[in-house]
Amino acid sequence: MTTSTTALAAIYDGPGRPMRLDSYPVPEVSGGEVLVRVICCTICGSDLRTISGARPAAEPTVLGHEILGEVMTAGGEVCFFGTDRPVSVGDRVTWAVAASCGHCRCCQRGIPQKCDSLFKYGHESVSSAGPFSGGLAEVCILRRGTAILPVPEGMEDVVAAPANCATATAVATLRVADLPPDGTLLVQGGGLLGLSVCGIAASRGARVLVVDPDENRRGWAKRFGAEAARAPDDAELDAVVAQLTDGVGFEAAVEASGSLAALDDGLGRLALRGTYVLAGTVSPTPGWSVDPERVVRRLLRIEGIHNYTPDDLVAALEYLATQGAGLPFRDVVVASYRLQDLEAAVARATQPDALRVAITPDP
Repeated sequence: MTTSTTALAAIYDGPGRPMRLDSYPVPEVSGGEVLVRVICCTICGSDLRTISGARPAAEPTVLGHEILGEVMTAGGEVCFFGTDRPVSVGDRVTWAVAASCGHCRCCQRGIPQKCDSLFKYGHESVSSAGPFSGGLAEVCILRRGTAILPVPEGMEDVVAAPANCATATAVATLRVADLPPDGTLLVQGGGLLGLSVCGIAASRGARVLVVDPDENRRGWAKRFGAEAARAPDDAELDAVVAQLTDGVGFEAAVEASGSLAALDDGLGRLALRGTYVLAGTVSPTPGWSVDPERVVRRLLRIEGIHNYTPDDLVAALEYLATQGAGLPFRDVVVASYRLQDLEAAVARATQPDALRVAITPDP
């Protein structure tokens, strides 16, 4: 329970060590900062990879970046991203996964997620950022330079929480894929990122094939609008691809699995002038050998996407509030736990059927 002076935060000390729940004084916010009460934080796959040791992270840290909050106080007048509307006490808000300076070379080039002085929620060391820098806590301090957005009225907490990770990244992925509205798309991986890409593309009229070895996730893909969903070793996969693409290959493909084995297959299934977007590999892997002649002769484009811009988050919320309302974004959160039951929540999140698990700290 949050008091006026202290709040709980779950400290991650490294793989193999249980997260400890400690109480810390809540500092005063300074100019441009906003203090929010964490309403909901969903556990992302990258959080699980950090916990398992597969993904490097600052230690100690407070994990969690798919966060929804309620404004408690602001340091001076802070406005919602792209508007002159002030952020007010009681507002239900989401925000970009990272805060950026706005004036360095990367920010000026339209990639603020790579800012020279980037601050990333759920990724910073407690020793430098303090304990209220991630979602697995009762409160979070939003730093100056964070794109803050109001959550559309009526949108459920468990739908809004992953918007600032999976949904916004899916929007960014399709932006760089440059897929025609009625194009053909291969999505490799049926986690929430891949399903979000599938759902958004299908709602625009694309014909989508999702490839995933897990039968449960292939079932989710059909619910998210995929025309077909197959295992990578399915004997009929080539025939399905030929039927879906009229035998010419996909206009775009998205790697959302993090699997190195998927890359050669994805690149090989592109049509002439096709685009391959790599979005799922956010942990260290062995290198990938690409045949440059294939890329040159087939006029292929390979893009990497990591996180997103604030405009992508705006588009993600708009999508969820309109076209996304007909898709099962709410159902992907299979369970909710209190912050005090975090270890049980992590265990549940590692189960094959759990696309997301939510942490809902006590109000």
